[in-house]
Amino acid sequence: MLRSRITPCLLVHKKGLVKTTQFKDQKYVGDPLNAVKIFNEKEVDELIVLDIDATVEQRGPDFELIENLAIECRMPFCYGGGVTTVEQAKKIISLGAEKVALSSAAVQNTKILKEIGEAVGIQSVVVVLDIKKKKLFGGYEIVTHNGKKVASQKVNDFLKELSEIGIGELVINSVDHDGKMEGFDFKLFDLIRNETEMPMTIMGGAGKLEDIKEAIKRYKTIGVSAGSLFVFKGKYRAVLINYPNLEERKALYQL
Repeated sequence: MLRSRITPCLLVHKKGLVKTTQFKDQKYVGDPLNAVKIFNEKEVDELIVLDIDATVEQRGPDFELIENLAIECRMPFCYGGGVTTVEQAKKIISLGAEKVALSSAAVQNTKILKEIGEAVGIQSVVVVLDIKKKKLFGGYEIVTHNGKKVASQKVNDFLKELSEIGIGELVINSVDHDGKMEGFDFKLFDLIRNETEMPMTIMGGAGKLEDIKEAIKRYKTIGVSAGSLFVFKGKYRAVLINYPNLEERKALYQL
C-alpha cells in the first residue's frame, strides 16, 4: 500500500541553507551537507533541495553541490534550480539525484519536460509551482523567479497541460503561507487536487506535526513537505534540524 511521504525542503542561497518567509527575510540556517548528515540519522523519507539563486542569476545548476549531496544522502533526493536543458537534467541524475525539478523553465516551455522525460524517465521529472492569491479579483496565479514574475498561464490551464505530459510529480508551494508556520492553504490545495490526479506534494505553512497529519488525512497518498518546521524549534525560531521519529511518523501516516 502506498503511503504519504514527509519531505524536508532545503533552500540553498550562496552555498548555505536559508529559510524565507514569502521569499523574503532570508535567515541562515546552516550548511547543506551538515543538514543532510542529520537527516540521514533521522531516516527521512525523501529530500527536496532547491537552489533559489540559479534562475534569478541566470546560471545553471551547481553540479559540485549536487555531487556532494549525492555522496552524503542516504535517502532519495530531488534537486531543482537553474535547470533549463536536457543535458543538465541528465547530469543531475547521473550524479545521484533521483529526481530533477523545474519551475520557471517549465512555465516558459513545457516541451522541455517531455524532452527531459524521454532522456531520464518521466517519473524523475518534477515541476515546482509557486502559487499565490491574486491581489485583485480573487483566484490564484503562478509566480516565478522567487515571486518576482507572474506567469501568463492560468493555473487550471497549466495543470491540464502538465497532466497531458504526465510528469512524475507536481510540487505546489503556497507563497502566501510560505514560512509563516500557521498551517496549510487547504483552499488552494483542494483546488489543485480537484483539477488533477498527478502525484502531488504540498508545501507552504506547516508549523506543527498536526498540520502534516491533517494534510495526510485530507489527501491520503501525497507528499507533504516543509522547511521551517524541520529547521526551527520553538516560538523564537531557534535553528535546530529536526524530523519526527519513527513512532511519530507512524501516527502521522495513520498506520
